[in-house]
Amino acid sequence: MTTIQISNTLHNELIQRKLFDRETYEEVIWDLIEDTRELNDQTKRDIEKARSEIKAGKLHSLAQVKKELGL
Repeated sequence: MTTIQISNTLHNELIQRKLFDRETYEEVIWDLIEDTRELNDQTKRDIEKARSEIKAGKLHSLAQVKKELGL
């Protein structure tokens, strides 16, 4: 076992990501690693494209979509 130093901000983030109180930080970190491995390169590109479009204001609210579809 090794001790590492992390910021209070990261520590608080890890606490928030726990699925249950007794989950260890190691389990939380492994879950995060596993999540990033599951995304293939195309999915990562698609996510980055979507983020760029959102930042550029290229999005529609649910209300707008419903109106356009006549719902």
